[in-house]
Amino acid sequence: MSDEHGRMRQEVDAAVAARVALARAQAELIRHHARVAELAYAQTAQIVSRSSRERDMPMRSVAAELGAAAHQHDMTVQKELSDAYDLVHRFAATVNALAHGTISMRHVSVIRDAGHRLPDEVRGAWESVVLDYAATTTPGRTKAYAGQLAEKLDPTGMTERFDTANGDREVSVHDLADGMALLQMLLPATLAHGAKDRLRRMATQTKNAANDHARDGGVEDARTVRQIEADIAADLLLTATPTIDPTTDRSPGGLGAIRAVVQIVVPVTTLTGTTDAGAMLNGHTPIDPATAKKLAGDAPGWDRIMCHPVTGTVLATDRYTPTTEQVRFLRARDQHCRMPGCRQPAVRCHIDHNHEHQHGGRTHIGNLSHLCIRHHTLKTETEWAVEQSTGGVLHFTSPLGRRYREAPPPRVMFVPDDEPPPF
Repeated sequence: MSDEHGRMRQEVDAAVAARVALARAQAELIRHHARVAELAYAQTAQIVSRSSRERDMPMRSVAAELGAAAHQHDMTVQKELSDAYDLVHRFAATVNALAHGTISMRHVSVIRDAGHRLPDEVRGAWESVVLDYAATTTPGRTKAYAGQLAEKLDPTGMTERFDTANGDREVSVHDLADGMALLQMLLPATLAHGAKDRLRRMATQTKNAANDHARDGGVEDARTVRQIEADIAADLLLTATPTIDPTTDRSPGGLGAIRAVVQIVVPVTTLTGTTDAGAMLNGHTPIDPATAKKLAGDAPGWDRIMCHPVTGTVLATDRYTPTTEQVRFLRARDQHCRMPGCRQPAVRCHIDHNHEHQHGGRTHIGNLSHLCIRHHTLKTETEWAVEQSTGGVLHFTSPLGRRYREAPPPRVMFVPDDEPPPF
């Protein structure tokens, strides 16, 4: 290794160590905040008045004290105190993992967000399983896995929770600087992902057509694909007419118009009504059973996926046409780009020969995996290398010689309520 690579390796190692030290300091701060909150709550308990304002004073006062010392708004500090108390008393194992530097504060946030709805009697076991996974991967992937597992253990059915959440759908506008504004839509996940995918494909087609036109001597379209997506969305909203269902005189909400390329995994127990478990959209977003059944009914074909009953790792599919079977198997196994930390869905990725084809690599399941365009290019153009071992496990080696193990994303298996969870 050259001197330059040696210095780079030293700095990377130092940065990793600093991240661990930061995590430990953040865990210590959480525990201090929790003790402060506990003392404030104890003072509140001694107040006999029924006035909520008076009973809120101990927490407000100490939040103002900390806010003044840290140059923060006291309302921000009050929320931090409340969150810290909740973490220490309901997610103690997560705080311990942070203190040991095995996870980051972003991991802590996604674990708390996913597990807050679970009852105490199941949260501990859920937290233990999620922490084992979180210690090996990124917050984004932890969020997807934790959410899927929480779906299985939540005693409240997905249909009831979806109906409640769906009642909050809305469109809002937030004014920004420089004459801009943020238009937001709170929608069922299927509609949101379908709309985004359609906009991306329309924008890509528009950009490609413009490039072809420019090569023929026309004017070049200088817009990026993301800018074209925004322009098309605004054009559709301002010029299109909503579809009306003649039987109800209402807009069906767009579900019937979805022709986007998305991957939906529906447990057979959901389709048969045995459980109220939801399905998974693109491997990470839960959707309600009714929507899953609707999309399943409209699907032109079915792929049966055989999974390991414990790990959930995909073993085989029912398709046997050589090339198509490999694509379907890999898409089901990988779910997304396999580069550590990347969440780009497999449908938007390239299938990479881990051992390059031009160097003798075979077109075989054991030598193929999904990489998004960004990371496929990185592997091709730099010294990043990847090898695949049994079960689709990838072993990445960086230009600095650091090695990273990347197992296929696990699937959370939904079983009827009378069967015990797989802990």
